[in-house]
Amino acid sequence: MAEPGGKPSVLFVCVHNAGRSQMAAAWLTHLAGDRIEVRSAGSAPGAHVNPAAVEAMAEAGIDISAETPKILTADTVRESDVCVTMGCGDTCPVFPGKRYLDWQLDDPAGQGVEAVRLVRDEIRTLVEGLIAELAPDARA
Repeated sequence: MAEPGGKPSVLFVCVHNAGRSQMAAAWLTHLAGDRIEVRSAGSAPGAHVNPAAVEAMAEAGIDISAETPKILTADTVRESDVCVTMGCGDTCPVFPGKRYLDWQLDDPAGQGVEAVRLVRDEIRTLVEGLIAELAPDARA
């Protein structure tokens, strides 16, 4: 995991880095503060963050409107302790010593905000569990 005395780092990956991974990164940043380093990326990044994801997160008091989808690189994976994939299959490079989690979540692409709220809430629950493992003293 993290270097002794260092903080753990988590990378969230989905195909477009426009919905699930953006919401997960925002939740982790919001709930864990600076205790965990947070990254997100996509195997085929979209042009912008899903507007329904932006709206759903705004309802929870988190603004992700300024975020932009980022491309997944081997370096991004290498620099992360935990890589959480969300529907991107085998596109994430695998490195020895890294922890990989695959969260089975509905893709919010093309969904209305009602459907995205359910995904948002499911992601929050999963992120809270991850915080409890990685930084149990972080406020969740």
